[in-house]
Amino acid sequence: MDLIVKRDGDGWQASYGDKVWRAAVGRSGIRAEKVEGDGVSPIGCWPIRRVFYRADKLKAAPVSVFETTAIDPQDGWCDAADHPDYNRPVRLPFAASHEELWRKDDLYDIVVVLGQNDDPVVPGAGSAIFLHIASDGYGPTAGCAALTLADLQEFLAMARPGARLCFQG
Repeated sequence: MDLIVKRDGDGWQASYGDKVWRAAVGRSGIRAEKVEGDGVSPIGCWPIRRVFYRADKLKAAPVSVFETTAIDPQDGWCDAADHPDYNRPVRLPFAASHEELWRKDDLYDIVVVLGQNDDPVVPGAGSAIFLHIASDGYGPTAGCAALTLADLQEFLAMARPGARLCFQG
């Protein structure tokens, strides 16, 4: 069974079996074409690779069948398309362009890494498509999917091995 993310009227929803949650997607919506920095949530089904979380902000690790790892302030993700570590986790400080996983806001208190453009990595085809915590008001993401903290924890506790996140246009 997959987590399906699709349009719902003027907004977005995520569903897993009979459970439905409000969701956020990329600022450019859900589309088939994806390039680095375009704000698109890419149409397709992406396997869940692993879960990162902030142990300093959560009372316990998320309940999940997926590999779950606490992050620290030196964790990042390379988004430099011309770097050998493109679309891979990196340790900070890191000279090439990257995203910090240890954020001041709450959006990455739980980060679910999706297998988009990772096997093999194609330079420029987009990096770091995550499922993470939604901003207040479900504002758009940079291309990721987002749920509230409670909804994300509920999904992770329900998800079975082999679950994927599917963006549907």
